[in-house]
Amino acid sequence: MRIGLTGGIGSGKSTVASMLVGLGAWLVDTDAIARAIAQPGGAAMPALAAEFGPSVIGADGGLDRAAMRTLVFADPAAKRRLEGILHPLIGAECERQAACAAPGQPIVFDVPLLVESRRWRAIVDRVLVVDASEAVQLERVVARSGWAEDAVRAVIAQQAERSLRRAAADALIFNERMTLAELSVEVRSLWKRWVDADTR
Repeated sequence: MRIGLTGGIGSGKSTVASMLVGLGAWLVDTDAIARAIAQPGGAAMPALAAEFGPSVIGADGGLDRAAMRTLVFADPAAKRRLEGILHPLIGAECERQAACAAPGQPIVFDVPLLVESRRWRAIVDRVLVVDASEAVQLERVVARSGWAEDAVRAVIAQQAERSLRRAAADALIFNERMTLAELSVEVRSLWKRWVDADTR
């Protein structure tokens, strides 16, 4: 089974991904892949440098993520150009990593922009959405990252509306004020319904 896992920034999606791995899933993390290919020497760097120039390249030769974030927030065309470079590379690496799963092992694709990209619905069997209110998202991200509230709001505004993510879900976990123990119960219940039932 191929599960697409998504949720807005600060929703708790990464925590759910870790819990699914603990239950036996193989994880393919598209954010981690995106970071890796934009590091010094990464597969995306020659194309990024050619497309955007030195202003988005850090002193170490990797992508200056803050500079790129500022650019794409200000210019939708720049965002499309960035995605045109990154998405094919990310997609190829996702499939390479997915092929490393054990036979029959459920694969979880952690995809923050699953709803926005649209291509994922045809790739996965089920979509799991981790949801939280914008107020809670804001509170969590400010606490963990130290970003200014306006910066977090800008990221939230760039992501799909909660209603669109919820509409795309085959299952939804509303991770508003749950403890880790309560969240674990939700994840285990879902695993039992989706994975254990599927393998009987």
